[in-house]
Amino acid sequence: MTDNYQKTNSSRVTLSQLMLPSHSNFSGKIHGGYLLSLMDQIAFACGSKFSGLYCVTASVDRVDFLNPIEVGELVTLKASVNYVGNSSMVIGIRVDAQNIQTGKVTHCNSSYFTMIAKDAQGNNIRVPRLILTSKEDVLRYMKTIERLKLRHSYAELCTDFNGDIQQAINSITEKGDVKVQLS
Repeated sequence: MTDNYQKTNSSRVTLSQLMLPSHSNFSGKIHGGYLLSLMDQIAFACGSKFSGLYCVTASVDRVDFLNPIEVGELVTLKASVNYVGNSSMVIGIRVDAQNIQTGKVTHCNSSYFTMIAKDAQGNNIRVPRLILTSKEDVLRYMKTIERLKLRHSYAELCTDFNGDIQQAINSITEKGDVKVQLS
């Protein structure tokens, strides 16, 4: 069987939205949950556009809110497929906010969503392979491999205590910076 190949630029999606008072939190900044919702939407659109299939969110790598977003700013999210597995796609997302009056653009966050392609019955289905056409594509692909390796090594470092509370307490208190006082 010959695999289907797609260029990364066939996955690119841009979404811009004006931030309204209804999107703000109690401190008057744009609510992080609202921004995460927009990021999930663009990850879905990007993965679906690339694969031609329905996609679901499998995981979200670290999301750091680097700079607050103000009401009245124009938020632009850009997404592209950086890496593909069998049925999974790692979608890179960049979020910028622009002050419309001054034109100043601020990078607010970057994140990586792993999306899984599904068939009509809800089963995982193979996605197209990637064609990398630029140095930037190659670097994004390699950085994703590094992040995936780190994620897997971290998972191996985590000890499974199988419900053994004493083993868990011993591990926690080894460092000496935590006390466990069970009642």
